[in-house]
Amino acid sequence: MAEGVGAQPQFGRPAPPPQTGWERLSELWQRDERQRYPEETVNIIKSAFTGGLVGWLYGGLPAFYQARKAFIERSHGELFQNRADAVQSAHRAGLRSFIRYGWRWSWRVAAFVTVFNTVSTGLSVYRNKTTISNFASAGALTGALFRMHLGLQGLAGGFVFGTAFGIPAGGLLMLMQNLVGETLQEKRNRERRELYEQKLAEWQSRLSVTEDLVQTESNTQGGPETEIARESRSY
Repeated sequence: MAEGVGAQPQFGRPAPPPQTGWERLSELWQRDERQRYPEETVNIIKSAFTGGLVGWLYGGLPAFYQARKAFIERSHGELFQNRADAVQSAHRAGLRSFIRYGWRWSWRVAAFVTVFNTVSTGLSVYRNKTTISNFASAGALTGALFRMHLGLQGLAGGFVFGTAFGIPAGGLLMLMQNLVGETLQEKRNRERRELYEQKLAEWQSRLSVTEDLVQTESNTQGGPETEIARESRSY
């Protein structure tokens, strides 16, 4: 009996694709039948990792060379065992600066990219279309958020900087998607529609088989009863 109850939802009509913006947003953080997150969510994670790596290199490499150069300049009067010892000491000083300043830039860039992509993706999913205004709004919000600790002037400056960053960045992303032939949102809608049509066809097929089985069972049960009724009338 418990097995029948557990199997019942499999025969229910499949749910249609999300129609409202909130439904599409909630689906953005849900796994599918294969336990995979949507492509938009995976792209946000990938961009955060890439942004952190780029930020680490951007802040760490100049700090490495600058610290190494400063160590060499101020260590002329120090005594080292040999040339290799001096080179290793210089590299250690550069490596400490690379880790220190690289981390400072890394988490800032990763956070900026994550907030920007999350807002722009959320707007595109909610509105069900990809436009430059989505990226401009995401850039303005992200820039203002990162500069709000500087007061109204910093808030305004971050707003302008974020908008100026979001428009070309969004234009570049849209251009790359158009070269592929469809935007990410169009691809997502197509996949939703194809998956729904596939599930609907499978459901209709199972329903047809179930109806045939019920009809066959009814005919089988009705046969002996009809024969008994005929014998009764003959007497």
